[in-house]
Amino acid sequence: MEITEVKIFMKEGQDKKLKAYATLTFDNMFVVRNVKVIEGTKGLFVAMPSRKLKEPCPKCNFRNVVRLKYCNNCGSALPITEHKMPAPGAEGMPRESEHKDIAHPITAECRDYIQKRVLEAFQNEKKSPSAPPHSSHPSHPSHPSHPSAPPAPSHSQSSPVLPPQAPAKAPVTLDDEDIEL
Repeated sequence: MEITEVKIFMKEGQDKKLKAYATLTFDNMFVVRNVKVIEGTKGLFVAMPSRKLKEPCPKCNFRNVVRLKYCNNCGSALPITEHKMPAPGAEGMPRESEHKDIAHPITAECRDYIQKRVLEAFQNEKKSPSAPPHSSHPSHPSHPSHPSAPPAPSHSQSSPVLPPQAPAKAPVTLDDEDIEL
């Protein structure tokens, strides 16, 4: 399996831990979106797309995100579960993760391969932050160095976009006539 395309979408406000989102294409056939590039304590790492775990309210059965104290639907107090209790010996750390991966690599080699390709594309995109998101694979048509890539738009050719104007209203005149509604 080969990653045939990596698109990087830089995040605004580079002081945050989340640095970018990535979209990966495998073998030109399968796409994985919402892969995150995160600044951790040991440097950059790649986080796979995930969703928050939910548990039902015992009173109304509404599915709430784990670790909530009250139901978002009926407002009743939710029971404390192992998700809400700290692990033994760890202060404030949840026993289980609050998120579950939607897609993830199974082998260490696959994880390393994905991380290497995404971080390479991230570093390339970081060097040219004004460039629009593009493929990191030179043979892809959206890559800037590809011969069929469209030329970058010239700022001198584009006309300014004006906000929409409200239609002009005719002045209302009041006569002594009755208006029928």
